[in-house]
Amino acid sequence: MTSESDQVTGPDRTDGNHTDEPGYTEAMAELERILASLESDRVDVDVISRQVARAAHLIELCRGKIRRAEIEVERVVAGLEDPPD
Repeated sequence: MTSESDQVTGPDRTDGNHTDEPGYTEAMAELERILASLESDRVDVDVISRQVARAAHLIELCRGKIRRAEIEVERVVAGLEDPPD
């Protein structure tokens, strides 16, 4: 059986890429679920390494989304600062 933290589902795939990767909001929610699971008194030792690996992947995914958003914002702001002649 697949646990909730192993699933990638939901509507937050608005970044224009059509992969199975979650959007930022969904990835953060999954990270919170994984953290809550790891902090609980009922930690399943058999899934800890899988959850930690998934969390690391989600963190890198979120960092990439933040970097891309920063670049896009800088590009838009630069366009506002230098109006065309």
